Amino acid sequence: MAAFWFHSARLPTGWAQGVRIEADSHGLIAKIETHADRDGAEVISGVAVPALANVHSHAFQRAMAGLAEFSDGGRDDFWSWRERMYAFLQRLDPDDIEAIAAQTYVEMLKGGYGSVAEFHYVHRDPSGDWYSDKAATARAIVRGAQTAGLGLLVLPVVYLTSGFDGAALKPRQMRFDCAPQDVADIRSALEKDGVRTGLSLHSLRAAPESAVVEALALSPSGPVHIHVAEQIGEVEACLAQTGRRPVERLFDLAPVDDRWCLIHATHMTPEETKRVSLSGAVAGLCPSTEGNLGDGLFDLPGLEAHGGRFGIGTDSHVSLNAPEELRWLDYGWRIQQRRRFAEGRAGHRGADLWLRAVEGGARALGESKGGLQLGARADILALDANHPTLAGRSGDLILDALVFCHQGNPIRTVISGGVAAVRDGRHPHEAAIAKRYAQTLSKLVA
Repeated sequence: MAAFWFHSARLPTGWAQGVRIEADSHGLIAKIETHADRDGAEVISGVAVPALANVHSHAFQRAMAGLAEFSDGGRDDFWSWRERMYAFLQRLDPDDIEAIAAQTYVEMLKGGYGSVAEFHYVHRDPSGDWYSDKAATARAIVRGAQTAGLGLLVLPVVYLTSGFDGAALKPRQMRFDCAPQDVADIRSALEKDGVRTGLSLHSLRAAPESAVVEALALSPSGPVHIHVAEQIGEVEACLAQTGRRPVERLFDLAPVDDRWCLIHATHMTPEETKRVSLSGAVAGLCPSTEGNLGDGLFDLPGLEAHGGRFGIGTDSHVSLNAPEELRWLDYGWRIQQRRRFAEGRAGHRGADLWLRAVEGGARALGESKGGLQLGARADILALDANHPTLAGRSGDLILDALVFCHQGNPIRTVISGGVAAVRDGRHPHEAAIAKRYAQTLSKLVA
């Protein structure tokens, strides 16, 4: 049992003073007291707010950030970026993946995340053969998370075809080749070691109908994540082959409900947005990546109008800063609609976005609840109230400033699953992790 004491904390009921939070051996919040004494608790400087769960990560892509920002003068979009990504990952081995994951996850912690869903699809070796251990690359991800001290949900990905027409995988996609039974085998191997897992279907172009049905039969419970409607080209190809848009097609094939997280879901009709909202599924939004790739803007007002849930992911990791993702999400639609707030949503916008991302993120990772409440993961940020970003703020103005007035990083301490992984803005192993990461990058980029 770990116990922490905070001068103030943002609970679901509002701000409270003298807050003592105790976490059990599973990393869940077992007790919360307000106006509590400090006896036997570690006193954490700063004001406490819940950390976000990162709903979508491809850890290896952190090593690519900034390496694809050039053009030959022709059309450059998601599909051309993808070809560069394919070329890059041909060099990666499990040791490289582990080094990159550890660095990525330390940066995630310092950026405001307490746990992550790793959408893991680099399964095989560069020649397309299985490693002697089918879970070798997934175990590398696990070791990276353990080194960083970040909560982890591993989502091995079903990936079988290169298009909606069922075409075979292309040579550069052979590392991804993974059938539903392969995913079940990887999950079983990881779960024997106490690792939390779920199911991912890469997309409907990579998981044909038979694979979707089989994968769901092998995974009757737990989180299910899928890329869907990320690009206009994907929507057009799905329509041409099936006569249905990707989200429509998904609902045709699967009982989409609150165990699902639909990643991106950028190009939906108003009716699709309503349907996703009412299903209970979480929209897994990755604004900085979607902006970097020129994918488009998610219909946040449409989701809000129907009470839909969303979580935040960092996907390609061009940014690992949680407040920045929420700014991107909100500013995109402020610019498009030429107004600052959606009609009918009164209150503190930054606090509203943050707390909804906390709740949606927890759901996407298979948690029954999120935030600083009994039974939720003890994922907590302690913010420096004297930092220039937050100075003079109190109550929900703190979260408003964190999201919309970010100058430097006011996150001082990060507790993940009841364990302090970052203290005073530093991770205890960050120098060694960064050194190994730099050595790995030197080899990969050479």
